Amino acid sequence: MSLADLGKLLIGVGFLLVVIGAVLMLAGRLPWLGRLPGDISIQRGQWTFYFPLATSIIVSLLLTLVFWLINRR
Repeated sequence: MSLADLGKLLIGVGFLLVVIGAVLMLAGRLPWLGRLPGDISIQRGQWTFYFPLATSIIVSLLLTLVFWLINRR
């Protein structure tokens, strides 16, 4: 691996981190994210279990679509 390849890899990883950071910042502004019908939440006294099933499925479908569109090029 040459230094040019390593530089491209580091730029790509940095760009990916910026995109992930932006998504996490925007996710807090979407009040319905994580509270969809189908997300499982169980509270028993001091104990709470939360599993965002519907949110996970939607995020998975969106990522599948994005990667499929990127792979088509």
